[in-house]
Amino acid sequence: MEPDQDGPGREPASHRARRGLSRRLFVGGAAASAAAGLSLAAGLAPSATAGPTDAPAVRRPKGFGSVSTAPRLPAGFEKTFTSRFIQAGGLRQHAVIGGDGPPLLLVHGWPENWYAWRMVMPALARNFTVIAVDQRGIGLTDKPKSGYDTATLANDLVALMDALGYDRFAVAGHDTGMIIGYALAADHPDRVEYLAVADVPGPPRKEASPLLFEPEPINNRLWHIPFNRVNHELTEKLVRGREEIFFTYEFDIQGGERLPEYAREYYIRLFSDPQALRGSFGLYRAWDATVKQNDDRAKTKLAMPVLAIGGSESRGPAVGGAMQALAGDVRSVVIPGSGHWVAEQAPQQVLTALTEFLAPYRAAAASRSSR
Repeated sequence: MEPDQDGPGREPASHRARRGLSRRLFVGGAAASAAAGLSLAAGLAPSATAGPTDAPAVRRPKGFGSVSTAPRLPAGFEKTFTSRFIQAGGLRQHAVIGGDGPPLLLVHGWPENWYAWRMVMPALARNFTVIAVDQRGIGLTDKPKSGYDTATLANDLVALMDALGYDRFAVAGHDTGMIIGYALAADHPDRVEYLAVADVPGPPRKEASPLLFEPEPINNRLWHIPFNRVNHELTEKLVRGREEIFFTYEFDIQGGERLPEYAREYYIRLFSDPQALRGSFGLYRAWDATVKQNDDRAKTKLAMPVLAIGGSESRGPAVGGAMQALAGDVRSVVIPGSGHWVAEQAPQQVLTALTEFLAPYRAAAASRSSR
């Protein structure tokens, strides 16, 4: 089942000539109807937004996976953030959007959706327009059977930001979102100004792939990668009906403080949908294509600033170590006591790291908008 109470979003209106006037995306206003789509207001610098006269037509999702159905959101969350369906790149994408300032795209990991960022989103929204997206195949975003290599997944996000009117933006990606974020920055360096990546020891590459026989503690944390990669309905059949066993193990084995019961139940329900379960395996089933793409990407170092975040009970300094070979300006932060799920296990530390890292990005946007 794919929740679709509001129906598919319409194609974005044609972009008119780009203007010098800077703008920012306004979200959450009752005046913006599904027929009228999003409106734009002054505030962002020209380099941060494409500034189209017409924003894309959108629908506001209400089904499971939207803001309205998410459990235990921070106080005031729904006053700042709203769910949107946005038709972009031939895909109906779901994003949770809110805030004020230059755009910051948040890309979740597996097995999660936009909700993984919920605890840091309100504070980030004071300084940034936050766009927390559901990846292709996950949550309320469309779930086609193909297109899960990271070049295509990155193109999905470029199309999303195009539809929202942003030329340039910052990206933060965790887990599979880290892999997608790296592809986005490498394939579209003219679009990504700052990149933050969290708790994966580098994007998968041939020379850096895990061995078949790893020590038990490592194997216990990585076994899901070869399992998920099996491009056959076998994996789905083995998990279906046993989602609680499968995903609970995954959440618990990755170290650090145990995720709260309500969050684990939310994710388990999300991936109990057969199409979402299949879609969540998509990136892993395209692993070979992504490895080849990453081997090509690694030939050119990223030029934008990169922040690498690792949990001390998970990948720790290995995140920054891996990115040193792939980017010229890398800053590394290790969060004490945190496992893999850094934005949920240590939200304040993640917020501090992101805020400090992105301060020059925000300052530059403010300077441009004041001219």
